Amino acid sequence: MKFGTCNEMFEGWDLDRQFRFIAETGYQGVELAPFTVAKQVTDVPAARRRVIAGLAREHGLEVIGLHWLLVGPEGMYITDPDPAVRRRTTEYLKELMRFCADIGGRVLVFGSPNQRNLKEGVTREQARAWLIDSFSDALTVAEDAGVTLCLEPLPPPESSFVLTTVEALDVIRAVDHPRLRLVLDVKSMSGEQRLTGEPVPDIVRRVGRHVAHVQANDANLGYPGSGEIDFVPIFSALHDVGYDGYVSVEVFDFSPGPETIARESIAYLRRARGAAES
Repeated sequence: MKFGTCNEMFEGWDLDRQFRFIAETGYQGVELAPFTVAKQVTDVPAARRRVIAGLAREHGLEVIGLHWLLVGPEGMYITDPDPAVRRRTTEYLKELMRFCADIGGRVLVFGSPNQRNLKEGVTREQARAWLIDSFSDALTVAEDAGVTLCLEPLPPPESSFVLTTVEALDVIRAVDHPRLRLVLDVKSMSGEQRLTGEPVPDIVRRVGRHVAHVQANDANLGYPGSGEIDFVPIFSALHDVGYDGYVSVEVFDFSPGPETIARESIAYLRRARGAAES
């Protein structure tokens, strides 16, 4: 397993400074929120995309991929009752896939709760059908670009649609495309545990073969190691299912500051991984 971190906590830092610090702190990869680069990726020219990819290589980092995909552009909504809105959102998702490939990324994390939540009058069955249609269309570009779309289950209060790994896998199986996989987020899995009673390590073992990416955080919205979640059994479960991809730090409480978050996170993750492997 390799460690990476998301970049939105480095607000006010240019990408060169971000990438340098992330690499010096010991991470192997960086996961980008597109809104930290531009309001919409269609505004990022080819030359700038090459610069981003080159900066990562210069600092010895991999660009893991993208998350917070639909933050920034206005009017995106993948489960909107209006077909034109869904079509526009699907087309932008294709642009995100091209952008991800251009900067060297390989995975796109589809969370975006505020662009997928059930609108008034929309049933789960309708939203499921629309999501399947949009993903099926967009994945033709994912195939060409060599990237993988990862659907993120988001339990309440974050989301009202695709709450659990069971629901996410239902969509993934219905689409039935090798470029659509599952992302596991530790905070979200802790929320799923509260909903269903299934312990987080058991969730990992149940769905492991479908997982393409993992995000690390705590139920308290802070960094891994800052709260009550014990990552040792989680790493044991990831080892058991043969997961060898990235574990990427994604936090929502930035108050400790990016330097503290980054340093404390990787130190804790290394200790937890070591304890799981001993």
